[in-house]
Amino acid sequence: MLKTYNDGKGLDSSRRAFLKLAATGFLAGLVAPFLPRLAAAQTAAAKSGKKILVVYYSRTGNTREVADRIHQFVGGDLVAMETVNPYPGDYRETTRQAKRELESGYRPPIKTKIPDLASYDMVFLGSPNWWGTIAMPVMTFLSENDLSGKTIAPFMTHGGSALGRSRADIEGLCPKATVLDGLAIPGTSVKTSQQDVAAWLRSMGMPV
Repeated sequence: MLKTYNDGKGLDSSRRAFLKLAATGFLAGLVAPFLPRLAAAQTAAAKSGKKILVVYYSRTGNTREVADRIHQFVGGDLVAMETVNPYPGDYRETTRQAKRELESGYRPPIKTKIPDLASYDMVFLGSPNWWGTIAMPVMTFLSENDLSGKTIAPFMTHGGSALGRSRADIEGLCPKATVLDGLAIPGTSVKTSQQDVAAWLRSMGMPV
């Protein structure tokens, strides 16, 4: 039988060692399934010969899930945009606020800063579709950063509006960048979007 300390508050060294080994094995079991995908992503990034950034804004988590899938395929760096002031928890109130911001041209401040942005060749840019275009925090990001000379691959989640006019708006904010055809994933299809993501990446010549 394993012994405890006399005060009943601690574990002896044998039990601590056992728990440490158990925890290590448990974590290894969690990580192991992801290792092949991480290795494949690193290989894809190396084959493409480009430094890749996957940057996105996600309020509900849908766009984040698509961004994660893209990152698993292509590697590079993954960055989530954060607003200084969060949007309301209520969906309808968020849509009303987003409409006011879009109509007034307001750019909500964001916390996200990427000091070495100039070093990236290709930027995968993710956003939910708000009122037919990219979300206003994404407009803030594009307004505050110079993406001249970079290739931008937009991807969006939506409730039926697909890409809307997002490509034209991105080109307007980044006139010296090359904007590729985007990927639109319905919010209801996010969890089964792996094949669509892979096909989109292959269409642009990514070694997926």
